[in-house]
Amino acid sequence: NLDLLMDNLFPEQQPTYIGFDSVAREDIPASSTFNRKYLIVDFRFEAAPAEEQLQASVHKICMTMIKSRDVIQSLSDSGYDMIAVAFDRRTQYDCL
Repeated sequence: NLDLLMDNLFPEQQPTYIGFDSVAREDIPASSTFNRKYLIVDFRFEAAPAEEQLQASVHKICMTMIKSRDVIQSLSDSGYDMIAVAFDRRTQYDCL
């Protein structure tokens, strides 16, 4: 379960992991050899961070996921070809 893997990667730290969303990319034809799914992992801060802290958090989250063989294998097996991090409903930061 991806939620369990993510909970283990990000135990009770700021920003807080709150879940994920799977999105199908409709702009890529179904007949394409590229996968059409991407994953948005959601985190929330208790208070709005400074821009420097936000960028550092994106980097830390992305690197933690990329370095986890279990997470990358699970995402690959599930057909994901892109990961994005979100801290609100308006903005996403691409990882991979």
